[in-house]
Amino acid sequence: MELTKITAISPIDGRYRDASLPLDDYFSEYALIRYRVLVEVEYFIALCGIPLPQLAHIREKNFADLRAIYQNFEIKDALRVKEIERTTNHDVKAVEYLIKEKMDELGLGDYKEFVHFGLTSQDINNTATPYSIREAAHGVYYPLIGELLERLRGMAREWENVPLLARTHGQPASPTRLGKEMMVYVERLEKQIQMLRDVPAPAKFGGATGNFNAHYAAYPSIDWVAFADRFVSEVLHLTRSRYTTQIEHYDNIAAIFDTFKRINTILVDFCRDVWTYISMDYFKQRVVAGEVGSSAMPHKVNPIDFENAEGNLGMANAIFEHLSAKLPVSRLQRDLTDSTVLRNTGVPLAHTVIAFRSILKGLGKLVLNVDAIDRDLDGNWAVIAEGIQTILRREMYPSPYEALKALTRTGKPITREAMAEFIEGLDVSERVKEELRALSPRTYTGMMF
Repeated sequence: MELTKITAISPIDGRYRDASLPLDDYFSEYALIRYRVLVEVEYFIALCGIPLPQLAHIREKNFADLRAIYQNFEIKDALRVKEIERTTNHDVKAVEYLIKEKMDELGLGDYKEFVHFGLTSQDINNTATPYSIREAAHGVYYPLIGELLERLRGMAREWENVPLLARTHGQPASPTRLGKEMMVYVERLEKQIQMLRDVPAPAKFGGATGNFNAHYAAYPSIDWVAFADRFVSEVLHLTRSRYTTQIEHYDNIAAIFDTFKRINTILVDFCRDVWTYISMDYFKQRVVAGEVGSSAMPHKVNPIDFENAEGNLGMANAIFEHLSAKLPVSRLQRDLTDSTVLRNTGVPLAHTVIAFRSILKGLGKLVLNVDAIDRDLDGNWAVIAEGIQTILRREMYPSPYEALKALTRTGKPITREAMAEFIEGLDVSERVKEELRALSPRTYTGMMF
């Protein structure tokens, strides 16, 4: 069958194709080939800039023509690479041959043997892949999670003064404010996003076993380490790992994947909290015309967007976990296990993007149900016992904790009236009683900050 949204095996290419589509430009086979071409071309241009004497006649106009190879890269060019690969059975060598064909067309065929000069395939793969991750992060990931953060900040501002019954261990606890609870997630996400931005995107670029053996043999007077450092940092905007085997050691890539995973874990926590608030009727969900909540129960409006997000975040994290645990481990100077694994980089990011979009969709349906929130607050006057006993401690009242414990742990509901009666029976001044009377589940919400 022809691959379509309805014949694809993976849901990220099928059911959720529209959500994952923006990642095609970064993680498809076409994209990987284009990034490889970019690295090869820019490396050739960098060799011209040393300059190697054999390349001294190449001019700026030639650089523009060479860069057009990847800037104007088309599907037909990628297909040509795949056609060459059927003969070479080597994907990076096929890229090299395509560029040489293009150089013949540009009249630069005399210089084409300096394409991939002194390199091994991992010098290309271990620069192209982190380059694609960085580009995808800036092109898709950061804008999308930025939109999600802004939505949460907006909800925090809107609900800043909404009192909410807190629950610790599932039991009623000291009240909080809904806006502050949204800010818990904003702060957690902001810190992890900053950590993600701070992890340098790593690259390996040093020849067959990382020592520039071939480069040094051909041109021993050139400082190839300094050249590679400049090329990777100034042209590719990556950070070169200086001491490597044939491959990047992937420690920073693992750190990037682990940070993606932590951000997803925070959002799993968020989805479960929102799901619980919906089940408690604190949030209603806007009804969308034509949607069905249950095939059997017509009344249901299920929190499917948060459930979908939780499931996709879990899928993403399972793959991120394998990537970050596996990639830094390779036998001696290299084995091939990293190659097939690294090709899956886009898969967990696709599940992540699907989850982000589901959360945004779900947040757009939420409607605050103040009546249910107030009903729970008004039905749990025992939660101000903490405040009362703390004020009594300040007043040096004897055994205040034990007095409140005796009141609140009888198994009977603690009503407003019961709490008022308790306050009136205290042997304290009228000023202190007035202070205690001012406490209620709706006002005992702590500081504003």
